Amino acid sequence: MKKVIALLLIFTLAFGLYGCSSDKPENNPDNSKPIENADQGQNDNQDENSNPVELTISAAASLTEAYGEIKEAYEAEKGVKLTLNFGASGTLQKQIEEGAEVDVFVSAGKKQMDALEEQDLIIKDTRENIYRNELALLVSEEYKDKIKSINDLVGTDLKLSIGVPETVPVGQYAKDALGYLKIWDGLEANIVYGKDVSQVLTYVEKGEVAAGIVFSSDSVRATQSYLAEIFPEETHTPIVYPAAVVASTKDKEASLEFLQYLRTDKAKEILEKYGFKIYTE
Repeated sequence: MKKVIALLLIFTLAFGLYGCSSDKPENNPDNSKPIENADQGQNDNQDENSNPVELTISAAASLTEAYGEIKEAYEAEKGVKLTLNFGASGTLQKQIEEGAEVDVFVSAGKKQMDALEEQDLIIKDTRENIYRNELALLVSEEYKDKIKSINDLVGTDLKLSIGVPETVPVGQYAKDALGYLKIWDGLEANIVYGKDVSQVLTYVEKGEVAAGIVFSSDSVRATQSYLAEIFPEETHTPIVYPAAVVASTKDKEASLEFLQYLRTDKAKEILEKYGFKIYTE
């Protein structure tokens, strides 16, 4: 009987010790919940940080290098991801008309922005003129000593490149200037059209044409061609770059903040380095 009682006592003691040990949490000695909540908060922050604000900026091709620097500075300062879409302003206009996801549009011509405004495709009260530019004659290296002005191409078979007037603002400015100077008819047969100002610049740089009409700011990014002439302002309409928030933007506040950044001293410094003039009334 004593042996039975002893065995029962040992069994009872062992069972009690097992129950106590199984109540203890394996990884949280104080059985508190803040650790779990802290992990949840960290995950929430990671989710927020993994989804930064993203904006798509459609801008005239002449802004390619300048806005490349703007992108780098803005992303570092604001933590906003910018996707840059460059092209002829007329092409960018058409993309917006066809429903492309764009937040901000910067055009090299008033005509393209006017067309979007008439269709209520931009937010009108966000529109403003931000840059000015000049019309310039760029000459390839081969002809740098032979062509000093546009008149030197008249009566020759030398090729001249301009942007497509219907879609490329600099092409329309060029056609207007040549018409004003009464030499369009004499040069038209030798004109090579570019899809945007960057293509015109490339034609000149590669020597595929003797000269091209571009913006004066394009001469800053030229490496194998030379600025021969700046066209007088009276030969064409004023060259103004308007910018606006696109009506279909998914983040109006962030888009407006980007437009405001373009007016900062840092942004102005970058644009002026690339030959643009800041628009003032």
